[in-house]
Amino acid sequence: MIEEAEEALTPDTVLAEVARKYLREGLDETDIGSRLRSIHAATTVTSIDIEVGIQSARAFLELADKALRERLQRPSLFDAIVLATTRAYQAKLITGDEHLLGLPEVISI
Repeated sequence: MIEEAEEALTPDTVLAEVARKYLREGLDETDIGSRLRSIHAATTVTSIDIEVGIQSARAFLELADKALRERLQRPSLFDAIVLATTRAYQAKLITGDEHLLGLPEVISI
């Protein structure tokens, strides 16, 4: 889906989240850097501006309420930033994250 998309976006915070995941899995920093460079080369990396910052706060409250209703653990601010970025760019979000599943802009994997 990403390769066929007109444009693919990656919120900059996702780079840190991916790096953290790989460090926990024991990858060395050279490999992590290579993988992050691949993401950076294949997508447009977006940053948090004022509007996305405000929308991230709103999205966090929305996701926290959803998590409570669905008896999930509290979502991360990373999840809210990704959701807010998706909405700001009127994009689709491809994820398997349980906190985001079922939202109209989400494509579940």
